[in-house]
Amino acid sequence: MTPFLIVIGLLILVLSAVPVAAVLGILSFVLDNLNMGGVLTPALAEIYWDKSKEFILVAVPMFILLGEIMLRAGIAGRMYAAVIQWLSWLPGGLMHANIGSCTIFAASSGSSVATAATVGTVAYPEIEARGYNERLFLGSLAAGGTLGILVPPSINLIIYGLLTDTSVPELYLAGIIPGIILSSLFMLTIVVACIYRPSWGGQKVKTTWGDRIRCLPDLLPPIVLFTAVVGSIYGGVATPTEAASIGVCMALVIAALFKSLNIKMLKEAFEGTMRTTAMIMLIVFAAIFLNFVLGMMGITQAMLNFIRDLGLTPVQTVLLIIVFYLFLGMFMETLSMMLTTVPIVFPIVMALGVPEFSDVWFGILITLLMEAALITPPIGVNLYVVHGIRMRGGHFNDVAIGAIPFLIAMLVMILMLVAYPNLATWLPTLVYH
Repeated sequence: MTPFLIVIGLLILVLSAVPVAAVLGILSFVLDNLNMGGVLTPALAEIYWDKSKEFILVAVPMFILLGEIMLRAGIAGRMYAAVIQWLSWLPGGLMHANIGSCTIFAASSGSSVATAATVGTVAYPEIEARGYNERLFLGSLAAGGTLGILVPPSINLIIYGLLTDTSVPELYLAGIIPGIILSSLFMLTIVVACIYRPSWGGQKVKTTWGDRIRCLPDLLPPIVLFTAVVGSIYGGVATPTEAASIGVCMALVIAALFKSLNIKMLKEAFEGTMRTTAMIMLIVFAAIFLNFVLGMMGITQAMLNFIRDLGLTPVQTVLLIIVFYLFLGMFMETLSMMLTTVPIVFPIVMALGVPEFSDVWFGILITLLMEAALITPPIGVNLYVVHGIRMRGGHFNDVAIGAIPFLIAMLVMILMLVAYPNLATWLPTLVYH
């Protein structure tokens, strides 16, 4: 069975509305029985046990819990109100607050869905209240939410590091500069759109320097959390997993200071964490077995040989991979896409022999492509998340159309990373080499 037929089978199952974890599991068992005579299935328990012992995986539920506490303790609402005071003077007003708040929230939650949902819930009422163009406003929320998997700490970067045996601390450092540039490109997109159509920018928020200074304490909690998590890693105090636990403890302390720490809040945070963690881990372990089956079938080597026979240059090969991911992102959920494709594509990139195209650089490139998939219809998860928070209803196309300018900005960022790999590798090289 060729890799092409495997992709077709994967797409058919996904488009049939079969849950992603079930898709991966079904495909694994079918491929094993058709091509390997079912000899790999008995090894399933051993494979899962070996992978589940990875200490780094504990960081996933910890970062999810951190985001849940921030949301339910009211930290996110205070943060958004403070960012409004500092960024609303720009053309586009509160849409810049959407991007800024998503960037700050992403720096302490690690989840794109949580980022989009949290900031979106707080920001949505402002559309009608201040007369914003609804499509562009919703698009800014969907696009801003994608920063959750790029700006450290990031759950996706942890899983990429696990799949490719790449240093997670180096990946975290590598995501900082591209994250800042991408946030700036999103804000530039808003400025250009609102200069072209001033009516899209809504009513100006009146503020004073006194108001800005008074709201600064509300920006401190996410900054403290980011410093505690990332600072403990690079200070040599904690591993990424231990740093995630430190972040949760700090979030609980902040919630107590805000007088929002109670049994009801903790119960809701724990329930949300368990639901999200169960979903992610089910997909992760189903994908691990599929990757094992594909490896035993020789699919990885077949793909390597196919790319080599095309006679493309390294840059052409990378551009071909980008087109492949942009197409696949239209039909697959990002985590499952990364888990099923990275073990195949990663060896191809490493075999190009270009020092600049390192494992750390490729991790950031893949993450950017995952971000693009989050706002690419018809299965752009963030589009559905933002559409789901709309109180007055409306058509899904509003969100999808509003995200298009930001998707273009994201493609610019992807091409910049291919042209200038040092955007991702400079900080890790400075610190670790």
